[in-house]
Amino acid sequence: MRSFFCLFLLALCVTLRGDEPASKSETKTPPAGAARSVYQPVGAPADPKVDVRWNRYHDYAASTEILKALAAAFPQRAKLQSLGKSTEGREMWVLTITNFNSGKESDKPGFWIDAGIHANEVQATEVALYTAWYLLENYGRNERITALVDTRVFYILPMLSPDSRDKHMYEPNTTHSPRTGQRKVDDDQDGRVNEDRADDLDGDGHITQMRVKDPNGRYKPHPDFPELLIAAKPDERGSYTLLGQEGFDNDKDGRVNEDGDGVYDPNRDWPWNWQPKHIQNGAFRYPLSLRENRMTADFIVAHPNIAGAQSYHNTGGMILRGPGAKNDKYDPADLAVYDLIGKKGETLLPGYKYMNIAEELYEVYGGLVDWLYQQRGIYTFTNELFTPFNFHRKEEAGGYIARDELTRTFDRDALLGDGFVKWHAVKHPQFGEVEVGGAKKSWIRQPPSFLLEEECHRNMAFTLYHAEQLPQVAVQEIAVKALGEQNGKPLVEVTATVINERLTPTHATNDVKNKITPPDLVTLSGPNIKVLTQQLDDDQFFRTPTNAKRDPHEARLPVIPGMGTRYVRWIVEGAGPYTVTIKSVKGGTATKTRVE
Repeated sequence: MRSFFCLFLLALCVTLRGDEPASKSETKTPPAGAARSVYQPVGAPADPKVDVRWNRYHDYAASTEILKALAAAFPQRAKLQSLGKSTEGREMWVLTITNFNSGKESDKPGFWIDAGIHANEVQATEVALYTAWYLLENYGRNERITALVDTRVFYILPMLSPDSRDKHMYEPNTTHSPRTGQRKVDDDQDGRVNEDRADDLDGDGHITQMRVKDPNGRYKPHPDFPELLIAAKPDERGSYTLLGQEGFDNDKDGRVNEDGDGVYDPNRDWPWNWQPKHIQNGAFRYPLSLRENRMTADFIVAHPNIAGAQSYHNTGGMILRGPGAKNDKYDPADLAVYDLIGKKGETLLPGYKYMNIAEELYEVYGGLVDWLYQQRGIYTFTNELFTPFNFHRKEEAGGYIARDELTRTFDRDALLGDGFVKWHAVKHPQFGEVEVGGAKKSWIRQPPSFLLEEECHRNMAFTLYHAEQLPQVAVQEIAVKALGEQNGKPLVEVTATVINERLTPTHATNDVKNKITPPDLVTLSGPNIKVLTQQLDDDQFFRTPTNAKRDPHEARLPVIPGMGTRYVRWIVEGAGPYTVTIKSVKGGTATKTRVE
């Protein structure tokens, strides 16, 4: 229902700065002799080219306008493209961010960001958009941001399920729906599709709960929050019966709300450890059977430089890593990298907990986080955005009160009652008069407007820390030692020290094991040289060297560990200059020349 858009505060808030000066009526001239000053808060540009209000949620059209505005305002550092069209014909936008003048995109370590695969998790898209905006607006203002954009390439897909994002915003829903996409599915297998959705009985745009007064009911009002129903004790009578979500039996089959938006889960569709529906609830027909996911997978496979990734979901305040299934394993060396980054996240995100999905949350088969790591060798986190830490109230006896009571207290005291629909009577076509009420779809899973920007910034900071730790190769030193002459030319020993300057190795362990991407290549070249032999070692004294069997000018390194070093030694015929180049699919490129 489009009128609800106003209630949900989702208007587009994007304006491009013009070149014309402000009108006289808008210009304030200080008194003669008065000091002029501009106060700029830390963390935000005072004069953004693309002015966005980050205390609002943006629908598909508004998000698209933000992306287009960023690409137009920063053509040297941003490129917008579509992966194709979604089920309902919306473009699947990906924004690429890097300094296009500081080297080829494919020669830089890549970082993937996606959001909104569960489209009701609306703040996920805002975090992705905010990250793009912050990177572009603060380039040249902030040293670390500038270095990131110069040396990394970011691929940002803010809306993995764009159809359902608008569905959540414009049509009656709960805070939990729709989790699925908009591909039509006959959920109840009666030969009809989506014929018994939830019904907005009072027309307010929210799907809340239904209840009836019942002396035999098993629910009663909470003593401190009468609007909240709680279970009656075993030895007492209740006063209400809960009837579930708003709705009625549209298809006259005796059931209510059993066939709405498709029951599949887009995050159970990925081709690692995929299981059919009878094992993994939410699985669809086969891996990548959803077009939005398939287009996304094709893009990621076409960009093997992607070394790190972040998926944004909600809710609960979690920094999640795989594996998703208990029968799956991550390599201990890779887990050490995950642990260092994940624990850093706990310091950046108050109330968030770094967790293992399978062991500490629940099992997931066919999840994106596992596919990215296991089949693409990409270190990936999933953040479950928004945590009750923001509104915890401690009891006198210690500990935290129940979540339902927390949300009611926060609604009463901080939201001034704006988060819930009060119970009120409506006519029901089957049950007669019922009462409807409960949480609005824009509350519980999503932060209120005044907490949204903080959520965006803190999660972005964690993601950018991860991006800073992507592998970054460099040629640290070239040593030259004269060995005499051969064939009338100098015979020279050339030793290169190549390093990885960051925490993340140039290849994950499963990348090396399964040969997902090519090894790192270190080459020696020069106009007047002939390479005769080559040795590799991780020891500067070459006590356990490996000799090249072919192509001695080109050393193949399976991996350079995080903050690690490798040594390559050549025997060459001919005087320098000697140029050493290292090319790493996920770790970038670097060149150094020694002139003799």
